[in-house]
Amino acid sequence: MKKIAILGSTGSIGTQTLDIVKEQKDIQVTALAAGNNIDLLEKQIREFKPKLAAVWKEEKAKDLKVRMADFDVKIVSGMEGLLDVATEPEGEILVTAIVGMLGIRPTIAAITAGKKIALANKETLVTAGHIIMPLAKEHQVPILPVDSEHSAIFQSLQGEERNAIHKIILTASGGPFLGRTTEELQNISVEDALKHPNWSMGRKITIDSSTLVNKGLEVMEAKWLFDVDLEQIQVTIHPQSVIHSAVEFEDGAVIAQLGTPDMRLPIQYALYYPKRRSFSGRHLDLFACGSLTFEKPDMKTFRGLALAFGAMERGGNMPAVFNAANEKAVAMFLAEKIPYLAIPDIIESSMEEISFVADPKIEEVLETETAVYQYIESRW
Repeated sequence: MKKIAILGSTGSIGTQTLDIVKEQKDIQVTALAAGNNIDLLEKQIREFKPKLAAVWKEEKAKDLKVRMADFDVKIVSGMEGLLDVATEPEGEILVTAIVGMLGIRPTIAAITAGKKIALANKETLVTAGHIIMPLAKEHQVPILPVDSEHSAIFQSLQGEERNAIHKIILTASGGPFLGRTTEELQNISVEDALKHPNWSMGRKITIDSSTLVNKGLEVMEAKWLFDVDLEQIQVTIHPQSVIHSAVEFEDGAVIAQLGTPDMRLPIQYALYYPKRRSFSGRHLDLFACGSLTFEKPDMKTFRGLALAFGAMERGGNMPAVFNAANEKAVAMFLAEKIPYLAIPDIIESSMEEISFVADPKIEEVLETETAVYQYIESRW
Protein backbone atom coordinates (compact mmCIF):
# COMPACT_ATOMS: atom_id res chain seq x y z
CA MET A 1 0.00 0.00 0.00
CA LYS A 2 1.53 3.30 -1.12
CA LYS A 3 0.98 6.31 1.13
CA ILE A 4 0.82 9.79 -0.36
CA ALA A 5 0.17 13.39 0.62
CA ILE A 6 -1.11 15.98 -1.85
CA LEU A 7 -0.49 19.71 -1.91
CA GLY A 8 -3.22 21.26 -4.06
CA SER A 9 -5.78 18.46 -3.82
CA THR A 10 -8.72 20.50 -5.17
CA GLY A 11 -6.92 21.69 -8.31
CA SER A 12 -6.66 19.97 -11.69
CA ILE A 13 -3.61 17.79 -10.87
CA GLY A 14 -4.82 17.08 -7.35
CA THR A 15 -8.26 15.88 -8.41
CA GLN A 16 -6.79 13.71 -11.17
CA THR A 17 -4.36 12.21 -8.67
CA LEU A 18 -7.32 11.26 -6.51
CA ASP A 19 -9.00 9.73 -9.58
CA ILE A 20 -6.00 7.41 -9.82
CA VAL A 21 -6.25 6.61 -6.11
CA LYS A 22 -9.88 5.57 -6.64
CA GLU A 23 -9.08 3.44 -9.66
CA GLN A 24 -5.96 1.67 -8.42
CA LYS A 25 -7.19 0.99 -4.87
CA ASP A 26 -3.72 0.43 -3.37
CA ILE A 27 -2.85 4.00 -2.45
CA GLN A 28 -3.64 5.51 0.93
CA VAL A 29 -3.97 9.29 1.22
CA THR A 30 -2.43 10.47 4.50
CA ALA A 31 -2.75 14.26 4.09
CA LEU A 32 -4.40 16.83 1.81
CA ALA A 33 -3.88 20.55 1.35
CA ALA A 34 -6.08 22.97 -0.57
CA GLY A 35 -6.40 26.68 -1.14
CA ASN A 36 -9.88 27.85 -0.23
CA ASN A 37 -12.25 25.36 -1.86
CA ILE A 38 -13.40 23.77 1.39
CA ASP A 39 -16.59 22.40 -0.17
CA LEU A 40 -14.57 20.06 -2.38
CA LEU A 41 -11.93 19.47 0.30
CA GLU A 42 -14.63 18.33 2.72
CA LYS A 43 -15.85 15.78 0.17
CA GLN A 44 -12.28 14.59 -0.41
CA ILE A 45 -11.65 14.18 3.33
CA ARG A 46 -14.83 12.14 3.78
CA GLU A 47 -14.00 9.92 0.80
CA PHE A 48 -10.24 9.41 1.23
CA LYS A 49 -10.00 9.73 5.05
CA PRO A 50 -6.65 11.49 5.49
CA LYS A 51 -5.39 12.08 9.02
CA LEU A 52 -4.43 15.67 8.22
CA ALA A 53 -5.86 18.44 6.03
CA ALA A 54 -4.64 21.99 5.44
CA VAL A 55 -6.45 25.08 4.20
CA TRP A 56 -4.58 28.27 3.30
CA LYS A 57 -6.78 30.83 5.10
CA GLU A 58 -7.29 30.44 8.84
CA GLU A 59 -10.96 31.44 8.72
CA LYS A 60 -11.64 28.79 6.10
CA ALA A 61 -9.86 26.24 8.28
CA LYS A 62 -12.09 27.19 11.21
CA ASP A 63 -15.16 26.70 9.02
CA LEU A 64 -13.88 23.30 7.89
CA LYS A 65 -13.24 22.24 11.49
CA VAL A 66 -16.90 22.88 12.29
CA ARG A 67 -18.02 20.91 9.24
CA MET A 68 -15.71 18.01 10.09
CA ALA A 69 -16.58 17.84 13.79
CA ASP A 70 -17.95 14.33 13.26
CA PHE A 71 -14.78 13.15 11.55
CA ASP A 72 -11.34 12.10 12.85
CA VAL A 73 -9.11 14.53 10.97
CA LYS A 74 -6.75 17.29 12.08
CA ILE A 75 -7.31 20.63 10.32
CA VAL A 76 -4.42 23.09 10.01
CA SER A 77 -3.84 26.32 8.06
CA GLY A 78 -1.32 28.68 6.47
CA MET A 79 2.27 27.91 5.57
CA GLU A 80 2.69 25.89 8.76
CA GLY A 81 -0.20 23.74 7.60
CA LEU A 82 1.44 23.16 4.21
CA LEU A 83 4.67 22.19 5.96
CA ASP A 84 2.75 19.76 8.18
CA VAL A 85 1.20 18.10 5.13
CA ALA A 86 4.56 17.96 3.33
CA THR A 87 6.21 16.20 6.27
CA GLU A 88 3.29 14.05 7.49
CA PRO A 89 5.15 11.08 9.02
CA GLU A 90 3.36 8.24 7.22
CA GLY A 91 3.44 9.80 3.75
CA GLU A 92 6.02 8.30 1.39
CA ILE A 93 5.37 10.48 -1.68
CA LEU A 94 4.45 14.15 -1.74
CA VAL A 95 2.49 15.24 -4.81
CA THR A 96 3.26 18.95 -5.16
CA ALA A 97 0.31 20.18 -7.23
CA ILE A 98 0.05 23.59 -5.59
CA VAL A 99 0.32 26.59 -7.93
CA GLY A 100 3.07 29.18 -7.59
CA MET A 101 6.14 29.83 -5.45
CA LEU A 102 4.08 28.83 -2.42
CA GLY A 103 5.33 25.30 -3.12
CA ILE A 104 9.02 26.02 -2.49
CA ARG A 105 9.20 25.77 1.30
CA PRO A 106 6.97 22.66 1.59
CA THR A 107 9.03 20.93 -1.11
CA ILE A 108 12.26 21.69 0.75
CA ALA A 109 10.73 20.42 3.99
CA ALA A 110 9.57 17.20 2.30
CA ILE A 111 13.00 16.58 0.76
CA THR A 112 14.69 17.14 4.11
CA ALA A 113 12.23 14.65 5.63
CA GLY A 114 13.16 12.06 2.99
CA LYS A 115 9.89 12.07 1.02
CA LYS A 116 9.83 11.24 -2.67
CA ILE A 117 8.63 14.23 -4.69
CA ALA A 118 6.06 13.87 -7.49
CA LEU A 119 6.60 17.35 -8.90
CA ALA A 120 3.82 19.23 -10.65
CA ASN A 121 4.74 22.62 -9.17
CA LYS A 122 7.15 23.86 -11.83
CA GLU A 123 7.74 27.18 -10.05
CA THR A 124 9.77 25.36 -7.40
CA LEU A 125 12.52 24.47 -9.88
CA VAL A 126 12.09 27.58 -12.03
CA THR A 127 12.89 29.90 -9.13
CA ALA A 128 14.92 27.68 -6.79
CA GLY A 129 16.31 24.84 -8.89
CA HIS A 130 19.85 25.81 -7.83
CA ILE A 131 18.81 24.98 -4.26
CA ILE A 132 16.30 22.16 -4.74
CA MET A 133 18.34 19.81 -6.95
CA PRO A 134 21.51 19.76 -4.78
CA LEU A 135 19.31 19.28 -1.69
CA ALA A 136 17.51 16.33 -3.29
CA LYS A 137 20.87 14.79 -4.22
CA GLU A 138 22.17 15.30 -0.68
CA HIS A 139 19.14 13.54 0.84
CA GLN A 140 18.99 10.93 -1.99
CA VAL A 141 15.39 11.89 -2.72
CA PRO A 142 14.06 11.29 -6.25
CA ILE A 143 12.28 14.14 -8.03
CA LEU A 144 9.67 12.43 -10.22
CA PRO A 145 8.25 14.84 -12.83
CA VAL A 146 4.49 15.00 -13.28
CA ASP A 147 4.31 17.53 -16.13
CA SER A 148 3.58 15.54 -19.29
CA GLU A 149 6.63 16.89 -21.11
CA HIS A 150 9.10 16.27 -18.33
CA SER A 151 7.60 12.87 -17.62
CA ALA A 152 8.11 12.06 -21.31
CA ILE A 153 11.76 13.09 -21.11
CA PHE A 154 12.20 11.12 -17.88
CA GLN A 155 10.64 8.03 -19.48
CA SER A 156 12.80 8.42 -22.60
CA LEU A 157 15.92 8.42 -20.42
CA GLN A 158 15.17 5.12 -18.68
CA GLY A 159 18.06 2.70 -19.28
CA GLU A 160 20.17 5.47 -20.83
CA GLU A 161 22.07 6.58 -17.72
CA ARG A 162 25.48 6.02 -19.35
CA ASN A 163 24.63 7.85 -22.56
CA ALA A 164 25.07 11.60 -22.89
CA ILE A 165 22.13 13.75 -23.95
CA HIS A 166 22.75 15.70 -27.15
CA LYS A 167 19.42 17.53 -27.16
CA ILE A 168 16.07 17.61 -25.39
CA ILE A 169 13.12 18.15 -27.73
CA LEU A 170 10.43 19.83 -25.64
CA THR A 171 7.12 19.72 -27.48
CA ALA A 172 4.32 22.28 -27.24
CA SER A 173 0.80 22.21 -28.67
CA GLY A 174 1.03 25.88 -29.57
CA GLY A 175 -2.13 26.62 -27.60
CA PRO A 176 -5.39 28.06 -28.96
CA PHE A 177 -3.73 30.92 -30.86
CA LEU A 178 -1.20 28.99 -32.93
CA GLY A 179 -0.49 30.82 -36.19
CA ARG A 180 -2.02 34.13 -35.12
CA THR A 181 -0.24 37.46 -35.53
CA THR A 182 0.27 40.08 -32.85
CA GLU A 183 -2.47 42.16 -34.44
CA GLU A 184 -4.87 39.22 -34.20
CA LEU A 185 -4.15 38.91 -30.48
CA GLN A 186 -5.09 42.51 -29.66
CA ASN A 187 -8.60 41.81 -28.39
CA ILE A 188 -8.31 38.31 -26.92
CA SER A 189 -10.81 37.68 -24.13
CA VAL A 190 -10.37 35.53 -21.05
CA GLU A 191 -12.89 33.08 -22.49
CA ASP A 192 -10.88 32.81 -25.73
CA ALA A 193 -7.62 32.15 -23.88
CA LEU A 194 -9.15 29.41 -21.72
CA LYS A 195 -10.11 27.27 -24.74
CA HIS A 196 -7.13 24.94 -24.99
CA PRO A 197 -7.38 22.64 -28.03
CA ASN A 198 -6.02 19.47 -26.38
CA TRP A 199 -5.50 19.60 -22.63
CA SER A 200 -7.83 20.03 -19.65
CA MET A 201 -5.92 22.12 -17.11
CA GLY A 202 -6.38 24.79 -14.46
CA ARG A 203 -7.10 28.40 -15.47
CA LYS A 204 -3.64 29.81 -14.78
CA ILE A 205 -1.70 27.12 -16.65
CA THR A 206 -4.17 27.29 -19.55
CA ILE A 207 -3.43 31.01 -19.96
CA ASP A 208 0.29 30.26 -19.69
CA SER A 209 -0.07 27.68 -22.45
CA SER A 210 -1.76 30.21 -24.72
CA THR A 211 1.10 32.73 -24.29
CA LEU A 212 3.84 30.04 -24.49
CA VAL A 213 5.03 31.27 -21.09
CA ASN A 214 4.27 27.78 -19.79
CA LYS A 215 6.73 26.35 -22.29
CA GLY A 216 9.30 28.87 -21.12
CA LEU A 217 8.81 27.73 -17.54
CA GLU A 218 9.18 24.13 -18.72
CA VAL A 219 12.47 24.99 -20.43
CA MET A 220 13.79 26.31 -17.11
CA GLU A 221 12.49 23.25 -15.26
CA ALA A 222 14.03 20.85 -17.80
CA LYS A 223 17.44 22.46 -17.41
CA TRP A 224 17.46 21.66 -13.69
CA LEU A 225 15.73 18.29 -13.82
CA PHE A 226 17.99 16.81 -16.49
CA ASP A 227 21.20 18.79 -15.86
CA VAL A 228 21.59 20.12 -19.40
CA ASP A 229 22.67 23.45 -20.84
CA LEU A 230 20.02 25.84 -22.12
CA GLU A 231 21.41 25.43 -25.66
CA GLN A 232 20.53 21.71 -25.49
CA ILE A 233 16.79 22.36 -25.13
CA GLN A 234 14.80 22.78 -28.33
CA VAL A 235 11.15 23.82 -28.20
CA THR A 236 9.11 22.28 -31.02
CA ILE A 237 5.47 23.07 -31.79
CA HIS A 238 3.52 19.82 -32.20
CA PRO A 239 -0.20 20.67 -32.42
CA GLN A 240 -1.45 17.08 -32.09
CA SER A 241 0.05 16.62 -28.58
CA VAL A 242 0.85 12.97 -29.28
CA ILE A 243 4.63 13.12 -28.84
CA HIS A 244 4.94 14.57 -25.36
CA SER A 245 8.70 15.19 -25.66
CA ALA A 246 11.84 13.39 -26.80
CA VAL A 247 15.56 13.01 -26.20
CA GLU A 248 18.25 12.98 -28.89
CA PHE A 249 21.45 11.18 -27.93
CA GLU A 250 24.98 11.71 -29.22
CA ASP A 251 24.63 9.13 -32.01
CA GLY A 252 21.59 10.94 -33.43
CA ALA A 253 19.05 8.43 -32.13
CA VAL A 254 15.86 10.06 -30.85
CA ILE A 255 13.72 8.35 -28.22
CA ALA A 256 10.28 9.82 -27.60
CA GLN A 257 7.28 9.08 -25.41
CA LEU A 258 3.87 9.10 -27.07
CA GLY A 259 0.39 8.92 -25.62
CA THR A 260 -3.00 10.55 -25.41
CA PRO A 261 -3.17 14.06 -23.88
CA ASP A 262 -4.30 12.88 -20.45
CA MET A 263 -2.53 14.14 -17.32
CA ARG A 264 -3.46 11.00 -15.42
CA LEU A 265 -0.81 9.10 -17.39
CA PRO A 266 2.25 11.03 -16.10
CA ILE A 267 0.72 11.31 -12.63
CA GLN A 268 0.26 7.55 -12.45
CA TYR A 269 3.77 6.93 -13.79
CA ALA A 270 5.27 9.13 -11.06
CA LEU A 271 3.26 7.42 -8.31
CA TYR A 272 4.22 3.89 -9.37
CA TYR A 273 7.67 4.44 -10.87
CA PRO A 274 9.47 2.31 -12.00
CA LYS A 275 6.44 0.05 -12.53
CA ARG A 276 3.60 0.68 -14.98
CA ARG A 277 -0.04 0.04 -14.18
CA SER A 278 -3.06 -0.59 -16.39
CA PHE A 279 -4.89 2.57 -17.39
CA SER A 280 -8.61 2.77 -18.00
CA GLY A 281 -8.47 5.98 -20.03
CA ARG A 282 -8.29 6.22 -23.80
CA HIS A 283 -5.20 4.60 -25.31
CA LEU A 284 -3.32 6.03 -28.26
CA ASP A 285 -4.60 5.05 -31.72
CA LEU A 286 -2.02 6.00 -34.35
CA PHE A 287 -4.45 5.28 -37.17
CA ALA A 288 -6.87 7.81 -35.71
CA CYS A 289 -4.06 10.35 -35.29
CA GLY A 290 -3.26 10.50 -38.98
CA SER A 291 -0.33 12.84 -39.54
CA LEU A 292 1.94 14.37 -36.91
CA THR A 293 3.32 17.83 -37.66
CA PHE A 294 6.10 19.99 -36.24
CA GLU A 295 7.15 23.62 -36.57
CA LYS A 296 9.37 26.21 -34.94
CA PRO A 297 7.79 28.42 -32.27
CA ASP A 298 7.01 32.04 -33.20
CA MET A 299 8.93 33.79 -30.45
CA LYS A 300 8.31 37.26 -31.88
CA THR A 301 4.54 37.00 -31.53
CA PHE A 302 4.67 34.87 -28.39
CA ARG A 303 7.38 36.84 -26.61
CA GLY A 304 6.91 35.05 -23.32
CA LEU A 305 8.99 32.14 -24.56
CA ALA A 306 11.85 34.38 -25.69
CA LEU A 307 11.77 36.24 -22.37
CA ALA A 308 12.01 32.91 -20.53
CA PHE A 309 15.18 31.98 -22.41
CA GLY A 310 16.55 35.44 -21.59
CA ALA A 311 15.75 35.05 -17.90
CA MET A 312 17.44 31.66 -17.74
CA GLU A 313 20.51 32.89 -19.62
CA ARG A 314 20.96 35.71 -17.13
CA GLY A 315 20.31 33.38 -14.19
CA GLY A 316 20.33 34.49 -10.57
CA ASN A 317 16.90 35.74 -9.50
CA MET A 318 15.75 36.58 -13.04
CA PRO A 319 13.75 33.33 -13.43
CA ALA A 320 12.00 34.27 -10.17
CA VAL A 321 11.28 37.73 -11.58
CA PHE A 322 9.93 36.17 -14.77
CA ASN A 323 7.73 33.74 -12.87
CA ALA A 324 6.38 36.25 -10.34
CA ALA A 325 5.64 38.84 -13.02
CA ASN A 326 3.77 36.27 -15.07
CA GLU A 327 1.76 35.07 -12.06
CA LYS A 328 0.69 38.63 -11.26
CA ALA A 329 -0.01 39.51 -14.90
CA VAL A 330 -2.11 36.38 -15.49
CA ALA A 331 -4.13 37.05 -12.35
CA MET A 332 -4.78 40.58 -13.58
CA PHE A 333 -5.79 39.32 -17.03
CA LEU A 334 -8.15 36.73 -15.55
CA ALA A 335 -9.69 39.53 -13.50
CA GLU A 336 -10.01 41.53 -16.76
CA LYS A 337 -7.81 44.35 -15.42
CA ILE A 338 -5.30 44.23 -18.30
CA PRO A 339 -5.44 43.18 -21.98
CA TYR A 340 -3.97 39.87 -23.11
CA LEU A 341 -0.87 41.35 -24.75
CA ALA A 342 0.04 43.21 -21.56
CA ILE A 343 1.17 39.92 -20.03
CA PRO A 344 4.56 39.78 -21.82
CA ASP A 345 4.92 43.56 -21.49
CA ILE A 346 4.65 43.29 -17.70
CA ILE A 347 7.13 40.40 -17.61
CA GLU A 348 9.67 42.31 -19.73
CA SER A 349 9.29 45.52 -17.73
CA SER A 350 9.77 43.63 -14.44
CA MET A 351 12.92 41.94 -15.74
CA GLU A 352 14.32 45.36 -16.64
CA GLU A 353 13.45 47.08 -13.35
CA ILE A 354 13.90 44.53 -10.54
CA SER A 355 17.35 44.39 -8.94
CA PHE A 356 19.51 41.44 -9.99
CA VAL A 357 20.75 38.94 -7.38
CA ALA A 358 23.41 36.56 -8.72
CA ASP A 359 23.06 33.67 -6.26
CA PRO A 360 19.78 34.09 -4.36
CA LYS A 361 19.02 32.20 -1.17
CA ILE A 362 15.43 31.10 -0.53
CA GLU A 363 14.69 34.30 1.40
CA GLU A 364 15.95 36.38 -1.53
CA VAL A 365 13.86 34.38 -4.00
CA LEU A 366 10.75 35.09 -1.94
CA GLU A 367 11.78 38.74 -1.52
CA THR A 368 12.09 38.96 -5.30
CA GLU A 369 8.49 37.82 -5.67
CA THR A 370 7.34 40.52 -3.24
CA ALA A 371 9.38 43.18 -5.05
CA VAL A 372 7.90 42.18 -8.40
CA TYR A 373 4.35 42.31 -7.06
CA GLN A 374 4.92 45.74 -5.53
CA TYR A 375 6.48 47.04 -8.75
CA ILE A 376 3.59 45.82 -10.90
CA GLU A 377 0.96 47.19 -8.52
CA SER A 378 2.65 50.58 -8.64
CA ARG A 379 2.69 50.68 -12.44
CA TRP A 380 -0.49 48.98 -13.67
